[in-house]
Amino acid sequence: MKKEFSTSWLGSRQVRKQRKYRYNAPMHLKHKFLSAHLSKELKEKYGKRSIPLRKGDEVLVMRGSFADKKGKISLIDLTNSRVAIEALQRQKRDGTKVNAYFRPSALKILNLSLEDKERISALNRKQAASGKAKIAEKK
Repeated sequence: MKKEFSTSWLGSRQVRKQRKYRYNAPMHLKHKFLSAHLSKELKEKYGKRSIPLRKGDEVLVMRGSFADKKGKISLIDLTNSRVAIEALQRQKRDGTKVNAYFRPSALKILNLSLEDKERISALNRKQAASGKAKIAEKK
């Protein structure tokens, strides 16, 4: 098997090739792997099912020991494809607290952080295609 990343890769049934694709992917593609589903209201508003996570988005944890907890995203780890949420921490045996990390598939986006102009323009492109109103930019 080749060692470098291939942009023409279509897919494989072999899990080792799927893992290799994700591991060797460049950072601009790894950001798309960090997509989470939108809430029902946001799905209707933007006409999309999921969108890549950003720092500042408010999310709901759907699975695990922190299920049904809400919080804002404080840290995104692109290399390991995981996300930390502000108020959710685990306690170690010695009493220190560390961030609890989540996979994006276990999260649902409740509120989007619309401070980035590129994100707003991406959402507007999708809405223009579906014939809905544009989002106003913050100044």
